[in-house]
Amino acid sequence: MEEIKEEFFSFPYHRGTITASVPGERVAAVLTPKGLTEGDGEQRDLVKEALDNPIGSASLSRLAEGKRKVVVITSDHTRAVPSSITMPLLLKEIRSGNSEAEVTILIATGLHRETSSDELLDRFGREIFQRERIVVHNVEREDDMVFIGDLPSGKGCSLNRLAVEADLLVTEGFIEPHFFAGFSGGRKSVLPGVASRETVNANHSASAIAHPLSKTGVLEGNPIHEDMLAAARLARVDFILNVVLDEEKRIVGAFAGDLDEAHRSGCAMVSSVAGVEKVVSDIVMTSNGGYPLDQNLYQAPKAISTAAECVRPGGAIVIAAACHDGFGGANFEKLMRIGDPRRIEEYLLSLSDEDTIPEQWSAQILSKVMSKATVILVSELDPGDVRSVGLVPASDMAEGLSLAEGIVGKNASITVIPDGVAVIVEGGMDR
Repeated sequence: MEEIKEEFFSFPYHRGTITASVPGERVAAVLTPKGLTEGDGEQRDLVKEALDNPIGSASLSRLAEGKRKVVVITSDHTRAVPSSITMPLLLKEIRSGNSEAEVTILIATGLHRETSSDELLDRFGREIFQRERIVVHNVEREDDMVFIGDLPSGKGCSLNRLAVEADLLVTEGFIEPHFFAGFSGGRKSVLPGVASRETVNANHSASAIAHPLSKTGVLEGNPIHEDMLAAARLARVDFILNVVLDEEKRIVGAFAGDLDEAHRSGCAMVSSVAGVEKVVSDIVMTSNGGYPLDQNLYQAPKAISTAAECVRPGGAIVIAAACHDGFGGANFEKLMRIGDPRRIEEYLLSLSDEDTIPEQWSAQILSKVMSKATVILVSELDPGDVRSVGLVPASDMAEGLSLAEGIVGKNASITVIPDGVAVIVEGGMDR
């Protein structure tokens, strides 16, 4: 009997990786971003070059001249923004134009929990953590929110007062595929980053999530993106710095300047790197990109929705997401415990935009996928908790694959997507 050749794959998991052995003849495709890496000493140089050559904008140092209250919005603990590299360069650029500027770093938590002191220290390093004024956006502080106008959808927009009242508003972030905003980065620092609960809920309503153009890699005609961009313009974002990261979370591209122009330039780079041809199989194996995005189950639908593009109806998805912080949201957990995914989806689609429940977007997308395929979760969650929300628990990827084979058969075809957040699935074929 001919020996079956095994192929080994690594999947990002928490702060490391988790591996799986897969029969080689059953692997239909391995979908990964195109390789794009830089040397160890070049990350800072890429950022410096972007700041020296802003797109569609004067330099940040020039914009800072005469500005007293300067606010720099940056991402929270759930995003892998390399602020220890980018923030010192941003602050140096601002202060080279105005040494007297009063700088506030505003952490864009959206509807997430507040970022802890330890997480801030980990993000920025001790010097910035101890020296700079850092304020964490807290959506519960309604008095901190200021109404600034209406968005293209007709919904109102309220943002953190610090951002609205800044003399100079700067944002930093990173760009990757996003499953309903098209791409992360740019305008997302403002909405949902520093927006009120009502503003975020309206932007993430069931009708907006269900729109056919609210999808990965799409900006034109995407109603969620359009409202996000309008909110950032209403806030008068003066300058952005966005980076593109490789699979090691290293900077491989940097884009600075105008809110929309610089962001679109970065999105074009991500599209050229992340686009992969769809190959549909019986089983899809993937991950949610490791730390910090796999801290909770609430974020896991990002990779699960990518896998859903490549799994046949009735198939199985095996996803690795550590979920050390648990479910990640009380409303999300409560909705998922309804049980039947079709009931969850129908219930959420019946809600008006005004009645949007915080965190419902995650339950809506996850339940839609669960109506198509079985989702097997490799995580640190209690197996009983995993089952309580309709998912199948597995201790590792090997057990996950075995469980999937029990559903679709031992000879099932397999599509491997090591990082489900890092790719944009396009066109392609079914097997």
